[in-house]
Amino acid sequence: MQYLSTRATSASASRNPETFSTILLGGLAPDGGLFLPAEYPQVTLEELSAWRSLSYADLAYEILRKFATDIPDADLKALTAKTYTPEVYRNARKGENAGEITPLRVLEDEGGNKLILQALSNGPTLAFKDMAMQLLGNLFEYALSKDGDELNIFGATSGDTGSAAEYAMRGKRGVRVFMLSPSGKMSPFQTAQMFSLQDPNILNIAVEGVFDDCQDLVKAVSNDLSFKARHKIGTVNSINWARVVAQVVYYFRGYLAATTSNDQKVSFTVPSGNFGNICAGHIARMMGLQIDKLVVATNENDVLDEFFRTGVYRVRKSGETFHTSSPSMDISKASNFERFIFDLVGRDSERTHALFRKVDTQGGFDLSGAPGADGDEFRRVGEYGFVSGKSTHADRLDTIRMAFDDYGITVDTHTADGLKVAREHMAPGVPMIVLETALAAKFNETIREALGMDAERPAGFEDIESLPQKFVLMRPNVGEMKTFIAAHTGL
Repeated sequence: MQYLSTRATSASASRNPETFSTILLGGLAPDGGLFLPAEYPQVTLEELSAWRSLSYADLAYEILRKFATDIPDADLKALTAKTYTPEVYRNARKGENAGEITPLRVLEDEGGNKLILQALSNGPTLAFKDMAMQLLGNLFEYALSKDGDELNIFGATSGDTGSAAEYAMRGKRGVRVFMLSPSGKMSPFQTAQMFSLQDPNILNIAVEGVFDDCQDLVKAVSNDLSFKARHKIGTVNSINWARVVAQVVYYFRGYLAATTSNDQKVSFTVPSGNFGNICAGHIARMMGLQIDKLVVATNENDVLDEFFRTGVYRVRKSGETFHTSSPSMDISKASNFERFIFDLVGRDSERTHALFRKVDTQGGFDLSGAPGADGDEFRRVGEYGFVSGKSTHADRLDTIRMAFDDYGITVDTHTADGLKVAREHMAPGVPMIVLETALAAKFNETIREALGMDAERPAGFEDIESLPQKFVLMRPNVGEMKTFIAAHTGL
């Protein structure tokens, strides 16, 4: 399996194919693009049938071995077995089997319409990010231990990526984490999960700004190739290919658990801000998985919903990103969107590079085909199964109440956005699977507003907000950030 950059032009620094192991630690390609397989591997009907009886760990091995062809099979199997165990994913709700890792819960089944919730938040930080991040931590340690190397992870979070990365990397040999987050923009629970960690290899940096400022800093540092090489900078953000491919696994798992034969179709609804989670669904579909619709659910920061409705991708200006009650989606520049656009424009890297140069210089592009637009590729969106919808704070509260009254469960604010939008796109005979984002305890303030009571907390998280916190407050300045990193890497 070979990998190419979405911007791999004839003059590109990353025009030559790479292997999985060579892109694992790096994040962005040298030309600023994102890595994708030169061709998507295909899954046969025979393979799909055989996979129905596998454990989650074994299913992960079978899918990942199609992408990580340069890692010996025995090593890869050991890594997935170490990652996906009930001991790691132990925070299942009452009535769920932790051994299934991502158990399904049928919420509605009437008149041919079936609505299903896929639990993805049973890991150590109570968010779906654990599903990929725990594997990434083990992959990093495996790769670094081969030659005694080290890695300085530089990432950004709008809420859940940071804690998932830090819990996956804490204590890992040869790994140091620099994690940026927007100061005061996460929930108190999310903030405490990160800032309460006292491990010497974990450095939290609160940035005076919004998530997009944090993400821009990560890209700016990653694009300084000499600094990146000198300080051995890697990333765990969803621009990292290994994270995306790890998420492909639970789409296959959800499909196999919700169907009984390979000719059946399902749809998935995914709360989305950075487009990484639903990009994994797109890849699963490109591999041959029978997905009917991929439903993008946004909050008030509706950049993606606007694109899938109109063909216009319009990044919001500074000050136009809303601080909402589903803060992990308070994003106006979806870093993984480039991977989908690359496929949408026929894998034309010159075209992709030009479009995302317009994002940087003009704030977006228009593929609607209207007079003056950048192109008319938007007509092909339907071929990839994408539709979208938007949820507001009032919708969120209503959905949390509905889920509690009708389904007997308490859902977090982002999952509520997913449920609200999913119900708008259900089709008879096609099960709709909503991907859970986090457990409700992480957003207790809104749960209390909706239900008048606190969300239940798993054991060990009862009083996390009162723990001592360690972090550094910094301005969104690239030069100052590089100085800080250099002072703390020892390189």
